[in-house]
Amino acid sequence: MLLSASAVSNAILTRRIVFVGGKGGVGKTTIAAALAAAASRDRNCLVVSTDPAHSLGDIFDRPIGSSEQTLADHLRGLEIDPEDEAERHIAAVKQQMKGLVHPRMYHEVDRQLDLARLAPGTIEAALLERIADLMLEAGRRFELVIFDTAPTGSTLRLLSLPEIMVAWTEGLLRHRERSSRLAAALKRLGGGPAQGDEMSFLDTPADHPEGTQAAKLSELLLARRRKLGRARELLLDTETTAFVLVLNPDKLSILESRKALQSLKRVGVPVAAVIVNRVLPEEAKGAFLEARRRQEAPYLLEIEREFGHLPRSVLPLLPGDVHGLEALRQMGRFLTGG
Repeated sequence: MLLSASAVSNAILTRRIVFVGGKGGVGKTTIAAALAAAASRDRNCLVVSTDPAHSLGDIFDRPIGSSEQTLADHLRGLEIDPEDEAERHIAAVKQQMKGLVHPRMYHEVDRQLDLARLAPGTIEAALLERIADLMLEAGRRFELVIFDTAPTGSTLRLLSLPEIMVAWTEGLLRHRERSSRLAAALKRLGGGPAQGDEMSFLDTPADHPEGTQAAKLSELLLARRRKLGRARELLLDTETTAFVLVLNPDKLSILESRKALQSLKRVGVPVAAVIVNRVLPEEAKGAFLEARRRQEAPYLLEIEREFGHLPRSVLPLLPGDVHGLEALRQMGRFLTGG
């Protein structure tokens, strides 16, 4: 049974990117904030909330919001709003598309992308783009980026998106490459380039010499593929990225954590450590607490069986809420053996 705080610290804080996940309500945000507070003692750290129900600012006792805020020396915080991110994402795509079509098609670009804003997956895709950008900041502006994630189901869908979106972008690029080869062959046969309306280059064969609208579109796709591909590489690199699973000693938390462990394994994202939060301390006495402790005991044994192969840290149930920088630093020292 590995309960060494130093082992957990080595499994987590030696990485450049850390995702903290688990069932809703298990204390992910507090753990993420405490790890960030501990790490910022000796390196530049960014802690990011991707959960729409943000509480990172509440825990630090200060507003954070969607722009980076300084929380302490070497520590900055950010709360990503998925809805706002989707709006910015759509606005950026509109601007790019309008640079590729005739002005009389601007209205159609707006209409199509406003409809796309309502499509399933748009918010997740926009959120993924922002997370990918922040992952690429690890090792540049920040030595460590810690993500406080949404509840398990949403996080698992998000972590599977890079592979899906890279494959989708690859498909678009292959389609454009085949179209270009066909158009070149037609031109050599005397057929000339394919003709169409102002938006035809998006989905019909055309020759794409350098500097043309279609060439610019291909470059946009290539840039997106490079960014998402790099994010996927970082996500699967166990030397760079760690996923930390937080759970409580109760039935539902263990069931969801077991499923998360299996799902993460399927998408190739290994769990680096487990933090068991809110365990009743031995010094807590009374008939009610003794009854709760008897209920908790078999769950702790089950956690040992299910997650015994992973570095683990146990945090006691505290008498009050943890908020404010100093309280978070104390918890961080407990977590990391400092």
